[in-house]
Amino acid sequence: MKEKIKALALFSGGLDSALAIKVVQEQGIEVIALNFVSHFFGGKNEKAESMAKQLGIRLEYIDFKKRHILIVENPVYGRGKNMNPCIDCHSLMFKIAGELLEEYGASFVISGEVLGQRPMSQNSQALEKVKKLSGMEDLVLRPLSAKLLPPSKAEIEGWVDREKLLDINGRSRHRQMELMDFYGLVEYPSPGGGCLLTDPGYSSRLKILEDDGLLKDEHSWLFKLIKEARFFRFSQGRYLFVGRNKESNDKIDEFRKEKNLDFYIQSSEVSGPHIIANTVLTDEEINFAKKLFSRYSKAKGNERIILNNSGNLEEVDVVDLKKLDEEIKKYQQF
Repeated sequence: MKEKIKALALFSGGLDSALAIKVVQEQGIEVIALNFVSHFFGGKNEKAESMAKQLGIRLEYIDFKKRHILIVENPVYGRGKNMNPCIDCHSLMFKIAGELLEEYGASFVISGEVLGQRPMSQNSQALEKVKKLSGMEDLVLRPLSAKLLPPSKAEIEGWVDREKLLDINGRSRHRQMELMDFYGLVEYPSPGGGCLLTDPGYSSRLKILEDDGLLKDEHSWLFKLIKEARFFRFSQGRYLFVGRNKESNDKIDEFRKEKNLDFYIQSSEVSGPHIIANTVLTDEEINFAKKLFSRYSKAKGNERIILNNSGNLEEVDVVDLKKLDEEIKKYQQF
């Protein structure tokens, strides 16, 4: 009996990666989905799990945080508009998938990339750069645009029929959506998004960490905090984090306990932000933090309040908001 061909798929759980898998499945190929988990995207989520279930595939989570942060820090092909090293990132995922082929008994790797969908990272030259840098060459199959690209080994060897692959080109996803409807695949995430490195606001904050020499795996907790909280920079590598809402406060509490941070501000007397710092603060900086609490609390700086400063109850008077605005400019809010 002929052994069934297997493929590994780069799988986000979204429209394109799901459709790429379905197109290959239709040719009798068994597909195992790999969801790559970095500090900035991927990881267990209901939508990816739901789509994998609809497709009837095995879903594996591949933690590549340490390897990924190295290419974010120093990408061969540079970055996109923000902090996103898309060509290097896709290449690394293909490289790791290639390293896993033998473990999973698979013969080639597929992805949902579409020619021309992203002008900078998915033009024909960029797609070739991804293959070359990954070392995978003709073991990469992109089913959604395969007819517009050079034949892969899977097509040459007859593992898949090239004529049954697709020729999608450009940024519109109408054709993909029509095909998903045809296959009865529902409740897929809206196209686009997913990677924090493509977000301008987040990227500008992460760039501060990079400039301060903290774009390293050992500082990954800061990558999460700059997303969750208001972020103030006192000087190189010295930051203050101020909660935005209950979810943000909860995250701040998590990291305070996990990192055993000495400095924190909160209050049981008046609702407001939880505040932590990643370093020892001066008296001036502590006073600034207390005034920030008052401003962003329910008191809005207009009432005398009692707060908890690292275990000590302290009184904060009414805040001069104009002077505080000048201090905020001084300490650079991000």
